[in-house]
Amino acid sequence: MRSIAKRWLGLAVAGVSLLSVNVALATEITVWCWAPEFNGAAVKAAAEAYAKANPGVTINVVDFEKGALEQKLQTQLAAGITDDLPDIVLIEDYGAQKYLQSFPDAFEPLNASLDYSQFANYKVELASVGDKTYSVPFDSGATVLYYRTDLLEQAGFTPADLDSITWDRYYEIGKKVEEVTGKKMTSHDVADPGLLRMMLQSAGSWYFGPDGQPNIVGNPVFKAALTELQKFLQSGIYKPTSGWNDYTGAFIGGDVASVNSAVWMVGGIKGNPELSGKWGAAQLPRIDGLEGATNYSNWGGSSWYVLASSAEKAEAIDFLSKVWAGDVEFYQKILVGQGAVGSWLPARAGAAYSSSDEFFSGQPVWANFSKWIEQIPGVNYGLFTNEADDAVRAQLPALLEGGNIDEIIAAIDAQVRQQTM
Repeated sequence: MRSIAKRWLGLAVAGVSLLSVNVALATEITVWCWAPEFNGAAVKAAAEAYAKANPGVTINVVDFEKGALEQKLQTQLAAGITDDLPDIVLIEDYGAQKYLQSFPDAFEPLNASLDYSQFANYKVELASVGDKTYSVPFDSGATVLYYRTDLLEQAGFTPADLDSITWDRYYEIGKKVEEVTGKKMTSHDVADPGLLRMMLQSAGSWYFGPDGQPNIVGNPVFKAALTELQKFLQSGIYKPTSGWNDYTGAFIGGDVASVNSAVWMVGGIKGNPELSGKWGAAQLPRIDGLEGATNYSNWGGSSWYVLASSAEKAEAIDFLSKVWAGDVEFYQKILVGQGAVGSWLPARAGAAYSSSDEFFSGQPVWANFSKWIEQIPGVNYGLFTNEADDAVRAQLPALLEGGNIDEIIAAIDAQVRQQTM
């Protein structure tokens, strides 16, 4: 056994009454996650915070490559093998519903332990099935338009010109920036459908509807978003890239004037210290002329889940609720250390969240990010976001070449239905 909370030993000694000896052994909580420099570091910071009041509890962090973690978790849950499962596991928000609905008894509902009104609502919806919510929401993927203040200034633009803009305005600015500075407005991996996800959620829609059925053909938001993505791909304002390193290298190396990404990209943006003071941050552009379109969206993000099979379930829940849902100073530490913007709203009261960042031209970016989190439209990612991404990815060449939008939508819908229905 990994822990024994209390074991009483009766010792009979001649001439002496029976004595009870309390032997307390340490509790070990095992956590599975990926990205040791981000998620793993955050867990270790949480363990340090928790240990101050709980010195007998050890947090064992097991780092995986993300795909390997998902495969191992899926395989063991499908086989009903719980012996080697952790007490706590990190799950990307896009895959949460697939796990929760495919393995309805595998995760512990946490409604009785957490006040979910203190978390960003869109994160709570992602981890809910019926009237039960299963996660402790962690990092936000709130979207951000990062921009080079120096290059924009050379082209005649101020930070106010980037505030709450449309995509059409973004293309106009990008063409002017390239004309004056010779720099492309952004970099873009033409094989990555991530930008479509951002556009869809910014208008409160997704690949699937509330009933879990494909919401592609006949969905005006999907058509508007796909049309916008085609305009972007044909705009000529971006540097085409291939793969993550090529994509991030373009802005770290100073080759482009802006980045459409998420709050977790702060570390990448700061990858070139020579550009300190030359970056700013605004909201994601919105789709022009679409009812319900906003400048707020999400890309990525993950949350913590307690396995129902955990032998240390009570301790695991206590660890998560005391730190991840109760420690303001902890959130300041991981904000400064890892650039992790949590979705626990009371964390905004901390000093780090209210401070300005000289790298971002003195802007109060953390306070802005935390405000934007509350504005993100909630959507249900459903069970098959990855499969839908594959269907979109297959049509990106046709989209780039100016193919008929209705025909491309029909092809995406057909592939999604073939793979999921």
